[in-house]
Formats: sequence, C-alpha cells, structure tokens
Amino acid sequence: MMMYRTLVTDLLRHGHIKTTEPKAKEIRSMAEQMITLGKRGDLHARRQALGFITDEGVVHKLFAEIAPRFAARQGGYTRILKLGPRMGDAAPMAQIELVS
Repeated sequence: MMMYRTLVTDLLRHGHIKTTEPKAKEIRSMAEQMITLGKRGDLHARRQALGFITDEGVVHKLFAEIAPRFAARQGGYTRILKLGPRMGDAAPMAQIELVS
C-alpha cells in the first residue's frame, strides 16, 4: 500500500509518471479520489488527503492548483497511455498523467 501512496504522491507532484500497466491501473482510482477530496476543499478533506499523501507540500499543491483546474470536471482526471514492453523483463509499461 505504501508503494501506491508514493506513486500517487509522485503523480500529483510531477503531473505524470512512467510505471507498469497494472500499477497505473491500480493508482488511477486512488489519484482520482485525492483530486475529488481537493475539490471538496474543507478541513476534513485536507486531513484525509494528508493521511494518504506522503508529502505535505503535495497536499498544498493539490488543494491550491490541481483541484481548481478540475473544478468543472465530473471525473476522468487521469489518462493512461500504453508505452509497450520494458526492455529488461518485457513488463507492459504505461504512462499515467493528469488530463490538462
């Protein structure tokens, strides 16, 4: 679970990350849930986000920059792009990014 929390934190920090396809599919719902908390914007939502996201600066960015960008959207905040197999072990790779 900690790996997923770190991946969601990095996704919100950088806007996109490259990972394996199953991990990208797993963190998609978690990231969208965090953005929904950011759209709520109240103190309880901020504390729930702080309980999941591992960096306090990323939580501030989520509530100040990312959530207002998706205020008119009702979901579908992320996009998964398939990149093909990884060179070493042929694991399917994907890039997950925030929709702009």
